[in-house]
Amino acid sequence: MKDEIISKGTLPPKVTAVEPLADWKLKLTFEGDEERIFDMKPYRHGVFARLEEPEYFKRVRVSRGSIAWPHGQDLAYDMLYHESEALAVR
Repeated sequence: MKDEIISKGTLPPKVTAVEPLADWKLKLTFEGDEERIFDMKPYRHGVFARLEEPEYFKRVRVSRGSIAWPHGQDLAYDMLYHESEALAVR
């Protein structure tokens, strides 16, 4: 899918909803209602070090099609889409 998006020159969908989960994972809903899981564990350093605090991690919100936390930490929707795992369809 990633190669298909790149070859067609289209942008990936934007985030419409985010839900913090256990173990520093995020359930993301993208345009078209596609749900994916993004693992934040590898990113909890540098500007994202504050995400080690569970209560702060839970304060994630959708911001202009992407996600952000109160102190300005954010991730781009295209990276979130390409680096996340699709939820299994039931």
